[in-house]
Parts: sequence; C-alpha cells; structure tokens
Amino acid sequence: MTISSAAVAALFAAVAASAPCAALTAFVPSGAQSTRPFAASSSRLSAHAEAETKEWAAGAVEYATPERYSIDHPSNNVPPHIAELVGRGLHLKEDHPIGIIRAKIQEYFAGLDDEFTVFDAEDPIVTTTQCFDDLRIPPDHPGRSPSDTYYVTDETLLRTHTSAHQSQHLREGHERFLCTGDVYRRDEIDASHYPAFHQLEGVKLYDEDELKVQDLDHDEWIESGQCKMIADDLKKVLEGLMDHLFGPCEKRWADDYFPFTEPSFEMEIMYEGEWLEVLGCGVVHTEVLSNVNMPERHGWAFGLGLERLAMILFKIPDIRLFWTDDERFHSQFEAGQITTFEPYSKYPPVFKDIAFWTPEGYVENDFFELARGVAGDLVERIECTDEFTNPKTGKTSKCYRIAYRSMDRSLTNEEINELQDNLRDQSAELELEVR
Repeated sequence: MTISSAAVAALFAAVAASAPCAALTAFVPSGAQSTRPFAASSSRLSAHAEAETKEWAAGAVEYATPERYSIDHPSNNVPPHIAELVGRGLHLKEDHPIGIIRAKIQEYFAGLDDEFTVFDAEDPIVTTTQCFDDLRIPPDHPGRSPSDTYYVTDETLLRTHTSAHQSQHLREGHERFLCTGDVYRRDEIDASHYPAFHQLEGVKLYDEDELKVQDLDHDEWIESGQCKMIADDLKKVLEGLMDHLFGPCEKRWADDYFPFTEPSFEMEIMYEGEWLEVLGCGVVHTEVLSNVNMPERHGWAFGLGLERLAMILFKIPDIRLFWTDDERFHSQFEAGQITTFEPYSKYPPVFKDIAFWTPEGYVENDFFELARGVAGDLVERIECTDEFTNPKTGKTSKCYRIAYRSMDRSLTNEEINELQDNLRDQSAELELEVR
C-alpha cells in the first residue's frame, strides 16, 4: 500500500515518495494485464525469470504512448515530460537497480508457504474510485488535488500508488498477491524526490475457517486476538523480507495511520548505524473489504518504495539516475547482484535565484512542476531561501534558489540563463509576480 504526497504520498513507502491502496476495476480489461502465479519455490522463479520478464515487458509496451496521457481535456494536467516517462518499465528490467530489488522481493515471497500472484504490467491509468474512494480517501483529501495528482480526465488519473489495483484484484478473486508498478505524483525537487517512482505492495487474506471470527463490531475486532494474530503474522513476514534484502538487522515498529488499514504500522531498520524508514503496513480496514463485498474476510497489506530501497542498497545518491540512459550508469549493474554505485559525474551545479509575489491559494508543487517542465532533469534541487509578508499590502513574497546540474556534462551560464528567463516568463501562468 501507499499513498500520495502528504497523504496519498505518505502511505506505504519510504522514498520520500510512496502511496495508498486502491480499488476496483482496472482501466483496461484484466486480460491485458501481466499476471503470474508464484509457486512456493524460488527455483521455479529463477528458471523462468528471463522468459517471463520479456513477456511482462511486452505487455507494458502499449503504455509507452505519450499522447495517451496528455489529451485535450479541461481537467488534464499531465505535462509532456511526465507523459514521456510512462511505460519505461524500469521495474521489469532485470539488470536495472529497480528491477533487481523487485526481483529480490518477489524471490522472498516465492519461498513462503503461501502462493502469491504477481501483477507487474498493469495500466497506469486508473479511476478516482480505484485510487481513492475504495480506499477510504475522502474527496477533500489533499492527495486528490491537481497540485498533487496528474489527472487525465475528471475521473481518471495516473495512479498515485500501486494500491490503486487492490480492490480490483480482490474482486477478481485474488486473495494473496504482489503488485508492482510506476506511480506518479507532483512533489518537491531534491535528490530523493521525483514525480515518477515505483512501488510494490502485497496483500494476503485469511480463510474464514482459520480465523473463526464471530459477530464483532469495529472496536471489538480491533481488540480481538484474531486481529492481533494477523498483525503479528504481517510483522513476521516483513521482518523476514528485510533480512532477505539487508541481511540480519535490528528492526523496530511504530504505530501509524493509513486510511485503508487499521491498525497500521511503520517499520524502521538499523542500517549502517542509523534508523531508516522502509515501509508501511497494517491490517486491511474492514470498510475496504466491505467495498469489495467481502465484509466477513480479513487480512493484511503492506507497501514500499523501490527507489528508497535501491538508493540505500546500491548507494545511489540522486533519484534522477534511475531514469538516465547513460551506459556509465547501466553498465554497473547485473541481475541478482547488489553492487555499490560508482559515481561518474563530477560536474558542478549552477545556482540561480527567483523571487516573486504569490497569489492567494499558491501551491508550491505547482511552481516545482513548472520548473520541471522548463528545465526537465537539469533541475537538481529547489529550496525556499526567503519568505516575507508585506505589512502594508498583505502580499507574500518567496525567494527560491534553483540548483541546475547535469549528470552527463558541464552546463554553460548561457543555456541556464535562457532556462531561467523562460521560467520567469512562464511564472505568469501561475499568476506569480516576478520581482
């Protein structure tokens, strides 16, 4: 599970980018999705890995069509630079850090007693029902704002979390599954945030006979021994997953809140001398199961950000690197192997400042998105360096420092000045009064 910025973003993932659980019908027929059952044997996985990966990747090719996402609709806010990222299928590439982490997680689950079905090539366009309503994310939630979410139409969007397929799979009869995919959210700009990233979530339901739950109201269920048993099993499974990825490590749990699970938890691990947040999880909320006509069933769900784990394990310092085509990056990785990334870019940053008066209702994410649209991945970081409110006019001014840096070459002052001028000119679209 996982949710979006500030909300549909805080949810189950730790990448400084994550997302929630989702809901029902996929935007395309389920037959067009890539699914495969996992036997409780990692040997089966490795024996078919290469052939299966090619098959999954083929199923995702149709999604690499930018014009499918940036359409002529009054609610569409998917810019060209985002539409061009869709369908890249980084998680399906066996020798890419994202694909390597995805495969290791699936390998772990393949070795458990339960059999999990894997979904990893689903349509990135989902409905608001799937992404929000079925997961108890209310209409006024900030994660549903166009400043946080990329809308295709009024009722369809680029998924903000892989949980957007959860209720769909439950309705289809899948009771144990893993779901991996690329997700999209407007966000701040720095080394650990990017508007496109990858999540993996898992769901397991228990047999009614196994739990023997009597008629319990909501509070009685939360306090019941059966609910505790599910939570304990969830924690045991996820602690094993962390040992599989990081080696034996110290772990700690904290109570948390997600709209789609109750109780909810956050896991941290001790790694190289510091505590790191790695995932969110919980017992599936009874209302989420009622939404899929399974009020008598119970189970658990978790979600994590693949970039977060890959940046830690491969020691990759900048999230933009995952999307590069530079062979100096890709040649360093091999399927199934965790290797330390060797930096190859030592190009200096170019700093530029921009200050403006903000209009009423100003949302910082909108300015960040504007900057990405102007300069793309040359924007390394944007931080607010000054803010003040004029006591006479009541108007607020903000000053931002923008760090431009290419990972492939040195930038010239001339080209950055041109980008900065374009950004100043286009700021008028947001009713910003450049100072």
